[in-house]
Amino acid sequence: MRPILIRNARVIDGTGAPWFRGDLLTLGERVAAIGPGLEVADAEVIEADERCLAPGFIDAHAHDDLAYLRHPGRPDKVAQGVTSVVVGNCSFGLYPQNPTSADSLREHFGNLLGPVAREESFADFAAYRAALDGRGVAINLISLVGHAALRLAVMGWQNRAATADEREDMAALLAEQLRQGAHGLSLGLVYPPSAWADRAELLRLTEVVAAHGALLTAHVRSYEGGLIASVDEFLDLLKSGKASGLLSHLQAAGRPYWGSLPRAIDRLEIARKDGVDVSFDMYPYPAGSSTILQLLPPSALAGGVEALLARLSDDEGRAALRRAVEDGAAPADPGWESKIRLIGWENVRIGGAGDPALRTLEGLSLADIAQTRREAPFDTLVWLTMADRGRSNIVMFQLDEGDLNAALSHPLHMLGSDGLPRETGKPHPRAFGSFPRYLARALRGEGGLRLEEAVRHMTAVPAQRFGLATRGLLRPGMTADLTLFTADVCDRATFQDPTAPPHGVTDALVAGAFVLRDGTPTGARPGKTLTRATH
Repeated sequence: MRPILIRNARVIDGTGAPWFRGDLLTLGERVAAIGPGLEVADAEVIEADERCLAPGFIDAHAHDDLAYLRHPGRPDKVAQGVTSVVVGNCSFGLYPQNPTSADSLREHFGNLLGPVAREESFADFAAYRAALDGRGVAINLISLVGHAALRLAVMGWQNRAATADEREDMAALLAEQLRQGAHGLSLGLVYPPSAWADRAELLRLTEVVAAHGALLTAHVRSYEGGLIASVDEFLDLLKSGKASGLLSHLQAAGRPYWGSLPRAIDRLEIARKDGVDVSFDMYPYPAGSSTILQLLPPSALAGGVEALLARLSDDEGRAALRRAVEDGAAPADPGWESKIRLIGWENVRIGGAGDPALRTLEGLSLADIAQTRREAPFDTLVWLTMADRGRSNIVMFQLDEGDLNAALSHPLHMLGSDGLPRETGKPHPRAFGSFPRYLARALRGEGGLRLEEAVRHMTAVPAQRFGLATRGLLRPGMTADLTLFTADVCDRATFQDPTAPPHGVTDALVAGAFVLRDGTPTGARPGKTLTRATH
């Protein structure tokens, strides 16, 4: 591999220190030297012309598990300067499965990201990794084990606490994935079946995570009125199980709870003073995105999607769910709050549909669709859930900019897109613009965050959290994952045009090879599936 010399760059090294003008030389997969006036006779020279040079960005929270299989070149990510992505979040993943759980696992993942083919889910992490390695990938992948897969393999869609034997079966299955190199375990405590786990189950799994030196991440039980209690539940697991943790997309959702995020951050800071190793991720948008099934209480999914569809077809079952969604009455789900009561039908848009016949609805709110159909919005929700078998994606406008600034500028924060890539539709633009958007916020001075600190939140902080010892900083000997961008970098993806590519990210390298050159993906696939033993 020919050496590459990047000259006259504003070097932002990932530490948060002020940028400095300098050159950088790569040799093979590594950074060989950084400094002024570097000269190498046979190097390929890139004139940065005052562009910013940073470590490759690390997406600390994404749902790209399937996108890596279908689009291994990852043009949506390299266009943002992203060189590594963490998948398997919020309990959603494509492994492990056994013959009895395979269909359920694909159904579970498909509820969030659309239909999954039989060959796109796997027995274990080793099989998933082999499939990726066989294709070759442009950028690195870090994988968490989804809690749902463990529960489905051992218990199916049963809404009950696990027995002692079942806890041990899940613990053994998790341990095997961690031995194979998975980076940790993700919980999704609003998403069945993960939502049905009790403390005994969660603590046992946390102990396994700690025993392997891995990471526990969590979509906590509530980001609404129960936010503080949910944060405390996660912190208790970390402290009792002696694990390190990452709280997923920390936010306060719903106007009644705006302004409460600083209290949640305070809980994290207090826990850290008490010796709990915890941090959090968040994306730079005031809207979230999820499966349409999140509009229903978790108990609605007891028995799986077929059981849910049967409840929606039954007058009594449908009436009970109407009371839950419209009135907040869900006695089987203590602590659950109706999203609709908090943000309204008009603030829930369809981002994607699994059934091609329903794609004319993408981009419309449930209120708009109901008006067109001349029916109550709840009846539209029931119709769409049944027609698409729960596979519709939604975008929810629910966050406060003040809370968002508090999260994005905090030292414990790292940037995660939480992108939900689907094959069609109008998905949340965060999958296509989070990183340039965050840089642009810093360049405008929003939230009091300097550009160098913003880069740190996208590089060194997630690298440390996931144990990526040779990534996240610009230093001789580090892996040459690099990003070049201009001082007017910005996102162009909007909720109306969510896949529009960003402006200003010109080049990206993975292990010393260009994956983006002059703003165009190169098609190279130098990325790796990073395991806890190989990065």
